[in-house]
Amino acid sequence: MAIAYTPDEMMTVAAARRLPNGAVCFVGIGLPSAACNLARLTHAPDLVLIYESGTVGTQPTVLPLSIGDGELAETARTVIPLPEIFTHYLQRGRVDVGFLGAAQVDRFGNLNSTVIGRYDQPTVRLPGAGGAPEIAAHARSVLVVMKQSARTLVPALDFRTSAGKPTALITDLGVMTPDASTHELVLTSLYEGVTVDAARAACGWPLRIAESITSISPPTDDELLVLRSLHERTRHAHSQRVRVPLPS
Repeated sequence: MAIAYTPDEMMTVAAARRLPNGAVCFVGIGLPSAACNLARLTHAPDLVLIYESGTVGTQPTVLPLSIGDGELAETARTVIPLPEIFTHYLQRGRVDVGFLGAAQVDRFGNLNSTVIGRYDQPTVRLPGAGGAPEIAAHARSVLVVMKQSARTLVPALDFRTSAGKPTALITDLGVMTPDASTHELVLTSLYEGVTVDAARAACGWPLRIAESITSISPPTDDELLVLRSLHERTRHAHSQRVRVPLPS
């Protein structure tokens, strides 16, 4: 009997499968990092991961908490200054895949990772742009991974952090790809057990549906075991770190 899985696991696996072996990948923290490292530990052992902190070819055994996590530098082939990551790798077209997350996306793939609400009086202040605008603009292809709801797939962004140029938007329900003419995101694939009506209900705009919807295969037992082991190692490693109390 196949191992049961969660929507988050299906989303991570679907994203990981889109990364070819040997590709140079500029990685964001969170879901993008989990997907990239799953790919590296399964079908793409020669995947070259670059994090914004300057680590190139890093091979972490646990997922980093941030781009400054020591695990990234300790396992990297090299660490270079931050400006060179952007000028030497990204802007010269040497990054095959940019992998991003966001709090909001609109129908054309524009991303918000800055604020929820008005910029001058936000209800939530998010981590901000970081290198996302440059990654979205200069990577040869851009994958966006995020949970799908009417709050995350919105008709209008509260703030446009990064201009849209995604190759695919991968959610916990399925995959959307841009129309060749209009660049509007179109639902092209669903996971097993997910309906078109469910995808439409979890979208803040009238979602376009491709003429032919493909079904994405469930995670294999091997993919799930590797992903769960990665998360378990990460939880254990981070729980062992000494927390220094802030001065009162």
